[in-house]
This record gives sequence, C-alpha cells and structure tokens, in this order.
Amino acid sequence: MDKKEFWQLIDSAKKASGGDQGLQEKELISSLEKYAPEEIIDFECLLCECLIEADDFGIMAAQKILDGYVSDDSYLYFRCWLVGQGESIFKAALDKPDTLAAVLDAPYQDFEELLSVATTAFQKRTGKEEEDETFPREIAASRGLDYDSDSFTKGEDWTESQLPKLLPKLWKKFGSA
Repeated sequence: MDKKEFWQLIDSAKKASGGDQGLQEKELISSLEKYAPEEIIDFECLLCECLIEADDFGIMAAQKILDGYVSDDSYLYFRCWLVGQGESIFKAALDKPDTLAAVLDAPYQDFEELLSVATTAFQKRTGKEEEDETFPREIAASRGLDYDSDSFTKGEDWTESQLPKLLPKLWKKFGSA
C-alpha cells in the first residue's frame, strides 16, 4: 500500500460515513480486512508517519485554542481526527493550521479509534486474537515509527498570549477573550 491508496481509504471511509466517526472506523476496518496482512501493516505504518508529520507546534496551537488545554492523549487523538478528515484538509492544516477554522464547527475533536483500525482489521484477516510482534503496531514501532514521542514536534513553540495572532481565524471562532 502506498500513500495514495492510504488516503483513498481514509477519504472513501469519511465520505461513506457522512461524518460519523463510528461509521468511518467500521468502514475503514471493513475495507482494510480485505487486504493482505502486509498491506494492513503498511496502512499502520503510513498512519504513524502521518501522525508524526502532524506533530507540529502549529497543530498543537490549534488544539490548544479548540480545547483550552493540551495533553499527550488529547493531542494524539486530535492528530488522529486530522488524519481522519482526509488528505486535502490534512495537508492544508499542516501548511496553515488556521485553515481548520473553515472546517470545524465544534471545539473538541478526537478520533482515538483510528489508532486501532489496522489492529482490528489484522485480527479479522489473520484470525489472530493475541497481539504479538507480527501485529501492525508492533512492526511500525520496530521500524521507528513512534508517534507518541515528544521529540518529534516541529516548528516554533508558542505561549498562550501569542495564540490570537498565531491563528487568528481559529482564535476568533473558538478562543477565549
């Protein structure tokens, strides 16, 4: 599986689900379980790469404005939500996080379930129940794709007082005075 196919799966599941993340998760699992186990592993690795790519102080600032706080978990789940929005929104947000103001209606966004899609599809495809070193997450980790490390965060750090100027559209829509 390459990046193009990865994004086609994400975009197709999002479209088919009509914005319902529970349905989007089920759509992704249903599509993925038809792939060979190696391709499911590729999906997990590409997801990890996207989560690492989105580990940026600008994305973190957007989440801070939306939620009022940033924790390790909420930041990871927000990046999952961002990947789940599809390639065009993902790439636009990486380039200019303030573009999220145009696609967000509610502040708190999370798609934690995206983290288990490949594992569930792999279990269904292989019949294996117990996770071991052959599972997608384990293989991704063995390849150095650790999206949970804070050593990857790119860009310039910010202070809360900089947020209104850093992301003015998001601040106007969701920020506190």
